Amino acid sequence: MSPVVILLLAVLATTYAGPIVRFAAAPALAVSFWRLALVLPVTLALSRRESAGERATDGRARALMVLSGLMLAAHFWTWIASLRFTTVASSVLLVNLRPVFVWAIAALWLGEHPASRERWGIALAVLGATLIGLGDVRLSPGALTGDLLALIGAVAAAGYSVIGRRVRRTVGVWSYVTIVYGAAAAALGLAGLLSHTPLTGFARRDWAVFAALAAGPMLLGHTGINYALKHFRATTVNVAALGEPVGATLIAWWVPQIHEVPGPAAIVGGLLVLSGIAMALGRADDQRDR
Repeated sequence: MSPVVILLLAVLATTYAGPIVRFAAAPALAVSFWRLALVLPVTLALSRRESAGERATDGRARALMVLSGLMLAAHFWTWIASLRFTTVASSVLLVNLRPVFVWAIAALWLGEHPASRERWGIALAVLGATLIGLGDVRLSPGALTGDLLALIGAVAAAGYSVIGRRVRRTVGVWSYVTIVYGAAAAALGLAGLLSHTPLTGFARRDWAVFAALAAGPMLLGHTGINYALKHFRATTVNVAALGEPVGATLIAWWVPQIHEVPGPAAIVGGLLVLSGIAMALGRADDQRDR
């Protein structure tokens, strides 16, 4: 299957993460921990099959994967916590400003710069994502706290993504995600213990949310995006990921229990996001690593 198709399907799989988290009563730490922990048996089994034909991973790559996992843990924790204070649209908007941070980090560390067409795509998609959120901004202390948490999540996600771009050049996707997801789950579990946050004893609905997050946004979504990082620049992948706020906004509108109706600005913003993604991926085959 084409890496472009895998990337787009992965983005689709992430779209319901924001809305479905609203149905969990469990603490943000627990939600973050279980969406990672539940997927590990699958990735571990697949990584063992994959590693049989791979060369051994060096210590530097392993250290980077652990660091990537810590950043992923910070991303999930802050982003899920932000949903308790602000709307789905605002939270997903801010956390998906990460292409801007990815652009800066990748340029400084990897020496990768987006092409002219991709720069316009980034600008258009970020503008569209901004419009989606601006129509839903709440000027209250609680909402500002949620917005700040989501922004921290964006920076952490950018670091996670750029490290993935660096390490995935030499490490298979299942071996990579097993270490990254494992490190993230361990960090969140330890944080839960230190903060006395319960990680068990939840209702069936919470466990259903954990399982849904693990199966779709995690196993299919994040893993598909990590797969794409071997083939495309980190900026390209993260522009495509801006399709998430569009899908999340639509789901938050359609689900009766949430019913956050998008205004005209959000609709225009969604069209701009999709146009920006199309522009950035328009020559995706030319951007692929051969």
